[in-house]
Amino acid sequence: MTELSKTGAAVGEPVATTEPPRAFLDVRDLKVHFPTDDGIVKSVDGLNFSLQKGETLSIVGESGSGKSVTSLAIMGLHRLGARGKNVRMSGEIWLDGKELISAAPDDVRRLRGRDMAMIFQDPLSAMHPYYTIGAQIVEAYRIHNDVTKKAAKARAVELLDRVGIPEPAKRVDSYPHEFSGGMRQRAMIAMSLANNPQLLIADEPTTALDVTVQAQILDLIRDLQKEFESAVVLITHDLGVVAEIADQVLVMYGGRCVERGPVEQVFEAPQHPYTWGLLGSMPRIDRDQTERLVPVKGQPPSLINVPSGCAFHPRCPYADVPKGGVTRTERPELRLAEGGHWSACHLSPEDRTRIWTEEIAPKL
Repeated sequence: MTELSKTGAAVGEPVATTEPPRAFLDVRDLKVHFPTDDGIVKSVDGLNFSLQKGETLSIVGESGSGKSVTSLAIMGLHRLGARGKNVRMSGEIWLDGKELISAAPDDVRRLRGRDMAMIFQDPLSAMHPYYTIGAQIVEAYRIHNDVTKKAAKARAVELLDRVGIPEPAKRVDSYPHEFSGGMRQRAMIAMSLANNPQLLIADEPTTALDVTVQAQILDLIRDLQKEFESAVVLITHDLGVVAEIADQVLVMYGGRCVERGPVEQVFEAPQHPYTWGLLGSMPRIDRDQTERLVPVKGQPPSLINVPSGCAFHPRCPYADVPKGGVTRTERPELRLAEGGHWSACHLSPEDRTRIWTEEIAPKL
């Protein structure tokens, strides 16, 4: 059984309180539910993590696991529009000592773009097609700074130059559709950095870009992070990107965290069968591939009818190893393995070590 504290949470796990955290970003028991005619969609269902300035956290998982919903919750974007009227959010999100979920929408709006910013997955749809790239950067800059349009445009040119846009003084007057995919992504990064935010959330920033441009975008994010000492949350399904840029990795499945820890530990000694499946389906170019890639069998769970017990048990080849059918009746809590490495699995540490070293690792 998991050792519990007096609050009922697993020992060592963050507990929802009203006390400011020590970490720059601290997410505590975050839940984001969407009521629908078919039932409640539990997109995020009790998520905990923290991040310091200068660190990069990668959130990985299949589509529908809750990655992007988490990022939008941090940015306070679920409250906007008609859809936001139906969202149910609870828990705590602390950013530099400020709690965001209970904060007034106007207070969160003042933080958005200044203290925290987001690089969206598809810059063509995220940017307004009727306004030039420069006009949109100028607006993002002037809303938080009392400067003239001329000074703001000079800032836009400076930012476009900083992210590697050729002829920035000329391209500042271009429209989004006049940029290539890689250049639009760079322009989106320039816009997000207009006010030197301390938290940068990148949602699939390299999706649909060719490999060369992907590497350039990742190098750019890494260089800018060093320059501004920002905390970066990188949302991706590409484990190669995670290995390249992340300090910490959080694996999500069915709206919950199933594994979390330093990237080296999670890659070298993963503790959850779902993580094994993700690693097994990732192509390798640093060694000869003698066997075919093995995808994770089955489909991601419905977030309206999440399976009882461990949400991964219908797809887990080791669901019957723990005795008594516990994987189907009890939801596993996150448990600390070592060195800040957490996992939520009913397999014993001995079984996990044996399966990983004897069955999984030799095939990767």
